[in-house]
Amino acid sequence: MKYLLSSVAVVALALSISSAARAQSEITLLSPDPIKATIEKLLEGFEAQTGTHVKVTYGTGVSTRKTVASGQALDVSLLFAPFAEALKTGNIVPGSATVIARLRFLALAVQKGAPKPDISTPEAVKRTLLNAKSIISVDPTQGSVGGIALLALDKLGITDQVKPKIKWVQNGGLVQDSVAKGETEIALGPYLSDMRNPGLDVVGALPPGASTPVDITGFLSTSVKDSKAAKALLAYLSSHEVAPVYEAAKIFPAH
Repeated sequence: MKYLLSSVAVVALALSISSAARAQSEITLLSPDPIKATIEKLLEGFEAQTGTHVKVTYGTGVSTRKTVASGQALDVSLLFAPFAEALKTGNIVPGSATVIARLRFLALAVQKGAPKPDISTPEAVKRTLLNAKSIISVDPTQGSVGGIALLALDKLGITDQVKPKIKWVQNGGLVQDSVAKGETEIALGPYLSDMRNPGLDVVGALPPGASTPVDITGFLSTSVKDSKAAKALLAYLSSHEVAPVYEAAKIFPAH
């Protein structure tokens, strides 16, 4: 009986240690959904290399910033610029800011089979948008793409002429459906997501001279429990080692 009790105690202790080890080897990550496929591939490599499990929560570019601003930053939070409001709250460590990659965010699409407009240069994009009868994009308060579309118009100097003919909708699905059905001529949407409707032809991403690539920046939470593992994740996501993963996804690596 004494031997049995002793064995049970050993097993219980082992399970307790194993459980604690698992708890210590898990960190949390907040990421914008448009880069989900790339992040999933990167995390496979990180987890295999370090043994640290990463639990991910995804949201839109806007909602992730709001999540951080409301005090719900995860151990590591990836944000699309600009993120001034999130920084002001003190929920993330400003000095931990790490640009992991840059994203050619804004793309143009038309109805499948329609003539594809020229977007090869900033001047060509300018002419295309000025000549368009109608444009649709996601409401800037709902998704980052709308705010980036407005920045592109400002950069091209055509905001006053083009903004009145843009219809703002709640999400990328509505953007796609409207153009696929022929209700709207041009869609301005994310280059890497929300532009997969079979009724669309994606013309391509706008050139950097028309729409500045967006930094994907990672931050540590001020309440991070395992700062060593969180810092290791940021270092991995921004390393030369993972550059091919970004390049395969048409994202610019940080290095």
